Amino acid sequence: MTAQKSEAFTNQVIQRGATGEDVVELQARLQYNGFYNGKIDGVYGWGTYWAVRNFQSQFGMKKVDGLVGEKTKKKLVQKTKYYKTFVHEQLQKGNEFTHYGGKPLDQQTKAPKRSARKNTAGKNEQPKSGSTGKSSSQSGKQQANQSPKQTATNMPGGFSSNDIQLLSQAVYSEARGEPYEGQVAIAAVILNRLNHPTFPNTIAGVIFEPLAFTAVADGQFYMTPNETAKKAVFDAINGWDPSESAVYYFNPDTATSEWIWGRPQIKRIGKHVFCE
Repeated sequence: MTAQKSEAFTNQVIQRGATGEDVVELQARLQYNGFYNGKIDGVYGWGTYWAVRNFQSQFGMKKVDGLVGEKTKKKLVQKTKYYKTFVHEQLQKGNEFTHYGGKPLDQQTKAPKRSARKNTAGKNEQPKSGSTGKSSSQSGKQQANQSPKQTATNMPGGFSSNDIQLLSQAVYSEARGEPYEGQVAIAAVILNRLNHPTFPNTIAGVIFEPLAFTAVADGQFYMTPNETAKKAVFDAINGWDPSESAVYYFNPDTATSEWIWGRPQIKRIGKHVFCE
């Protein structure tokens, strides 16, 4: 099966809240190289929004805004493929599927399932003031014009290479300089949120949820993670949870939120207190 020659998208700018065929193509293209692993439903929600932003950032676009205009469309067409007939056939059959992972298209009729992680954290949750980042200014950006590795099937737990990259950035920006156990604990908190009813169920959704992580808000998230952060991510994915099922953490030296101080505390690792 070959990709259809694209007269990609209509002329309209695609933005959050949009629906229809343009969004189906957008989601399929983003899914092709691992930026989006949600459902292809033709609805431009938060998952699609953050996938677009990550794509724009990864490929060095001047505007990382989640708006899919002419330049972003051209880059999508350049860096991805869209098997329109195949996609619509699967949608009509009600199949779940994914383009990434290096599998032939005839094997892509069911999305890989992530391994379940039991979560025993409390359910009485308030707005997501989950962590405290460093105060230094943004330094560094993701390298531009480099296609992400399409090796999702080789990643533990069914996570994509983009998930691993996002997790590594989160660990590095939030916990660089912390004990290794504390870095694994930060990754574990993000994974714990995946199966918690009050949080998004994708890595991108958890990390980019408004007000969830200070490092995202102040730009430190876009620093290049080191190998220690990546190793911590794999240890967390493989089941090590030093946080003991925490879904929040904060730095008591800098935290000012009365709400986060009121969360049931589990333990302290380095500068961070981990909470239910």
